Amino acid sequence: MTRLVIGIDIGTSSSKGVLVDEHGVIRARAGRPHGVSMPRPGWVEHDAEAVWWADFVDLAGELSAAADTAGPDATLSGLAVSGIGPTLLPADESGAPLRPAILYGVDTRATEQIDAITAEIGEQALLERGGSVLTSQAVGPKIRWLAEHEPEAYRRTDKLLMCSSYLVHRLTGRYVLDHHSASQTDPLYDLGARAWAEDLAGRIAPGITLPELVWPTEVVGEVTPRAAEETGLPAGLPVTAGTIDAWAEATSVGVRTPGDTMVMYGTTMFLVQVLTDPRPHRGLWGTSGAFPGTYTLAAGMATSGAVTDWLRGLVGGDFTALVDEAAAVPAGSRGLLLLPYFAGERTPLFDPDARGIVAGLTLEHTRAELYRAALEGIAFGVRHNLEAMTDAGGSVARLRAVGGGTRGGLWTRIVSDVTGAPQEIARETVGACYGDAMLAAAATGISDDTDTWNPVVATVRPDPRRHDLYDEYYQAYRQLYESTRGIAHFLARQQRAAAQQT
Repeated sequence: MTRLVIGIDIGTSSSKGVLVDEHGVIRARAGRPHGVSMPRPGWVEHDAEAVWWADFVDLAGELSAAADTAGPDATLSGLAVSGIGPTLLPADESGAPLRPAILYGVDTRATEQIDAITAEIGEQALLERGGSVLTSQAVGPKIRWLAEHEPEAYRRTDKLLMCSSYLVHRLTGRYVLDHHSASQTDPLYDLGARAWAEDLAGRIAPGITLPELVWPTEVVGEVTPRAAEETGLPAGLPVTAGTIDAWAEATSVGVRTPGDTMVMYGTTMFLVQVLTDPRPHRGLWGTSGAFPGTYTLAAGMATSGAVTDWLRGLVGGDFTALVDEAAAVPAGSRGLLLLPYFAGERTPLFDPDARGIVAGLTLEHTRAELYRAALEGIAFGVRHNLEAMTDAGGSVARLRAVGGGTRGGLWTRIVSDVTGAPQEIARETVGACYGDAMLAAAATGISDDTDTWNPVVATVRPDPRRHDLYDEYYQAYRQLYESTRGIAHFLARQQRAAAQQT
């Protein structure tokens, strides 16, 4: 008998799914693009029904049909989901959404609530209790924003859902949230106790029923007959708890033991490092891990691939041509330095008013130097975050690269040259949906050896000569932000005023 599992991930700009057998071989793939809604400056939302559930239904139907044609001895044995997070989706008692979901740190509407809650509780107390200071990534301030600005929706709110827990509720009727996702609801979760911080939750989310806490590796229910009819999945199919996409992505490339660190190359850059105990740091997110007994440090840049997309649209040409041209440019981009803060910056600066800068431009520079400078600027941001992890007491025992940006080789090579760290690249870099399949296989017992599913097929090693040169550029990169921060903040205020006038 061939046993199969489905993994589905709902991302910021697309959803992906895979059908995988018990040996880790991908039997089918599916994907759907979607967008985000930005109704006001600083607001970033998804319609849970029209985006999350609609994409899931499409992907589940396609992959379930592929399972039906996988052979007479093939049987679908499990499902796991992941999604963008942390998100805030207020829902009524039945689990029906009351408004569009407020997305993770890219949504910056709750700045006043961040300041107010920090003043009430104290920054150090927040750091010690929850592992992180409050930023736009935290769910708690967005709950208070909801109560203050949409009181009728808050009055009707009975459940707090994230992307994965919304899908799990639609599929099984269970109201659960995995420990990792819960640890990003600051300040509602006590990281040391691995439990809801009932006293703080009562202050931030009064009257709301908090979900049961579970682990991403747990089966929490089965596909109901109604959900089976809507999705094409078989009724009774075991469903795991799911988690936030970056942690599923880390799982997909074997980032599970202390010292393992993921660098995710995508529209934004994200890093996850596994720890044995909490290591709070003001410039990072301290969270529960995806597996029992683990904690993580997380870092996220506000842009990465988004900058290269912007540049390609500005100068024309396709990515292959731009990469080839940039590869022919020497390290340092012939004296260009780029700050990639085109949408502010998350860790370790936590500065939503940081702005992008290209320094050193001359009439001799071409799009090739600009494109390479963009890749180098993102790599400097990765180094900054890895140094913050070291400052927190973590260590990089093994660096695993994943995501669409690993293709082509230039970007990963620049990151290794800048950081001085080798990067391992696994065979499958499809990302979170493959990690979901691993979670489903482990939770349902169809495979007790998912560690062997995705072996390393390449290692990118740093060039010592380029690393020495990049050391000088990196120091200039750090100085450039500090020396231009006031100007960037002034320009950010002007941009907001212009947007309001428009």
